[in-house]
Amino acid sequence: MEEKKRTQQQNRALHLMFSQLADLLNDCNLDQRKVLKPEIDIPWTPEAVKEQMWRPIQKMLLVKDSTTELNTKDIDRVFEVIVKHLGQ
Repeated sequence: MEEKKRTQQQNRALHLMFSQLADLLNDCNLDQRKVLKPEIDIPWTPEAVKEQMWRPIQKMLLVKDSTTELNTKDIDRVFEVIVKHLGQ
């Protein structure tokens, strides 16, 4: 059975989540250096959340390069990994 592709509403929600997560990480003083690399202070942007956090997990977990390839279950799986990591 073929999985349903994400809807436009899901796409907008995904990118809204990138933006909100960037704001939350910055508000908690968890710049990219603290989360990813210790060498330099880099504030989060929605694009950085997508490229530095979301996409690497997506590639490892789902073996899919683009967010356009994701279906609804895929989005849930990646999101759960990120939430678990940030909650620890």
